Amino acid sequence: MRNAIVGIDLAERKQMVVVTDHDSKVLARRTLRCKAWDLGAALDWAAERSTRAGYAGVTVACEPTGHRWRVLGQLAAERGMSFVCVQPMLTSWARKSEDLTTDKTDDKDAVLIARLTAQLRCYLPEPVDETWGRLRHLGVRREQLLNEHVACVQQIRDLLECVWPAAVTTAQQPFKSSTWLAAMSVIMTRDGGDFTRTRRLGPARFEHAVRKELTRRGKIRPCLRILRRLYAALADPAGVIAHRPGAFERIGWLIEDWDTARAKLADTEARMVAVLDDLELTELACSIQGLSPVGAAAILAETGDLRRFTSSRAVVKHAGLAPRERMSGTFAGRARLTGAGRPHLRTAAWRAVWGAVKNNPVYAARYRHLTTRETNKLKPTRAQTVLAGAILRQLHAVITTGHAWDRDIATHGTRRKPTTLTEVAA
Repeated sequence: MRNAIVGIDLAERKQMVVVTDHDSKVLARRTLRCKAWDLGAALDWAAERSTRAGYAGVTVACEPTGHRWRVLGQLAAERGMSFVCVQPMLTSWARKSEDLTTDKTDDKDAVLIARLTAQLRCYLPEPVDETWGRLRHLGVRREQLLNEHVACVQQIRDLLECVWPAAVTTAQQPFKSSTWLAAMSVIMTRDGGDFTRTRRLGPARFEHAVRKELTRRGKIRPCLRILRRLYAALADPAGVIAHRPGAFERIGWLIEDWDTARAKLADTEARMVAVLDDLELTELACSIQGLSPVGAAAILAETGDLRRFTSSRAVVKHAGLAPRERMSGTFAGRARLTGAGRPHLRTAAWRAVWGAVKNNPVYAARYRHLTTRETNKLKPTRAQTVLAGAILRQLHAVITTGHAWDRDIATHGTRRKPTTLTEVAA
């Protein structure tokens, strides 16, 4: 006997619950003024109403917005009820298709959620697991720290280009130079942005102070060329002089924030790799040449256990990296990404491409082919997008099969047969 469907529109203090059959006929409805944690009584009520209507049980459905759906999933699991989720995007489309308007009410949304579930336009959410859940939270934390790190760099660059543009030109890539960062820390933090005090040190004592700061940061040898250029730039008058005291004070704080974010980022990434070791996936994931343990952990933090996906294509769609074709009759438009899926998963896969192209001969050859072929030549960004999808597919393959990454399979789609002596003679 089939289950009745319980559609729930979740909110902070108001929950709309409807019990429907598979034809979207409402068997019972109820509005509750409570938190999501108090929905246990509502589920018991829904089970009682479905039994009274002749159903064997219920399937609970909701939209996976915020944190409340996890609460509802746990309450349903405690009662042995099936639990599924409906994408809010599908609910929005169904709402418009009802009467070609954007009319929205809690009661209507609950019925639409139940109707989409009856049409099997739903999915099973990720199973609750302590280790995978921790990896997911660490991935969110890493993304936050990366954003803080990048924000500090952008603010420091913006301030320097305004008040002291010569400092940015002293190194080819200043924010990747340990020497430049140590020297800026000496100037902005130790000397408080007072150029007169820094110049009084002289080149030799300035170099000694930078070496000391560099040692504190775990480095050994400074780049003397950058040091000389930065010391000479102290006499450069270019920039908005009146704003230098305040800007230099901000830069000193930003350098401290930058150092803090980098230290926390390193600690978070170490924890992510440790979780990957606990899952016994580090060796498999890193068998893909060019994919680092941190890169693999960042991807898996967004996907969860890849074994829950039915195919590698589903992982690519989950990331929103599946191309969207535009063809009609004789017209053939340019394929583009759908823009749907998990944006942070797309970002993690795209970041993994950079190391893979440099260190993996298969990906490097594929990238060269995509960007240099005569027909349908791709721009570098589009080629990197193709490789990001390939990394997700191959990571899914190695984890679900339990076999290490194979260069021949990655290149040709199958392992090449060894050439025999008979074939050579022929």
